Amino acid sequence: IALSMPMEKCSQTHTPAGFDIYYFICHFIKKGGAMNNNHALNDKTAIVTGASSGIGLATARTLARAGAAVFLAGRTAEPMEKEKSALEAEGHRVFVLATDLRRPENVHALVDQAVAKTGRLDIMVNNAGVEYPATLLGGNPEHWQTMLETNVLALAVGCQAAVRAMRSCEAQGHIVNISSVTAQRNATGMYGATKHAVNVLSATLREELEHDTIRVVNVMPGATSTNFARHFPPTFSERLTKAAGIAMDRTEEGHLPEAALEQLAQKMKQNLCSPEDVARTILFAITQPIEVNIADVVVRPPVSVATWSRR
Repeated sequence: IALSMPMEKCSQTHTPAGFDIYYFICHFIKKGGAMNNNHALNDKTAIVTGASSGIGLATARTLARAGAAVFLAGRTAEPMEKEKSALEAEGHRVFVLATDLRRPENVHALVDQAVAKTGRLDIMVNNAGVEYPATLLGGNPEHWQTMLETNVLALAVGCQAAVRAMRSCEAQGHIVNISSVTAQRNATGMYGATKHAVNVLSATLREELEHDTIRVVNVMPGATSTNFARHFPPTFSERLTKAAGIAMDRTEEGHLPEAALEQLAQKMKQNLCSPEDVARTILFAITQPIEVNIADVVVRPPVSVATWSRR
């Protein structure tokens, strides 16, 4: 509304009886207030896990551009280093740590590093996650262990370490846990069970922190154009790219090429969120006054995967 509205309307006089939303939007824009997030996170430090790609990488970029010093943590160094160089060229403070967050000591080391380099921690985005789709009877217990260690244990340890760091610097902090819309349904297998666990952990932590200046945001994305589905059967990617009219092969690592993801995002906006959609939602939630807690958020496309996948 604000961007499409002629700015001359901002100067119009509104009587109390004629107050409308335009007045408030224009007021914030003119004053550089809450509607302008370019510097909303100045002097804050953020950690984003699972930042090698997808939602994590987009979130790290968004928080850096909002002014935060951002620590990217993930398994694959190359894409994080590439993003670091690009953001540093824009004048942002960015740090990279390639690590296995399934090991609790690595999570603690990540938080300790952020505090040591910047003196504080204000935002912890627990985004690292993995899915191995399979039936419960046909699933591989080793895959279950990987999902539980990544999606649940690493997140819980991240919450614990972040709270200690935020309390130590008396931050008005935010912990953002990335769950999934699968947590809203039953019968979603082992992956769904891990995301149900994330919702429970978020709710529990929120209750334990009611009298702290730390807020807990639980974000449940729907279908998103990322390489999260790298462990899915090739038929899934083939059906997805066919629906979008894209002829692309997966890489040896099981990833869709970046060009394919960009085309998917453009051609299937009704069916797939973009990672940036989720990142903007996170930025909105963590830039609210500390007296406000955006507790649970669902971010999904207008048309569900179940609808188009049946076609």
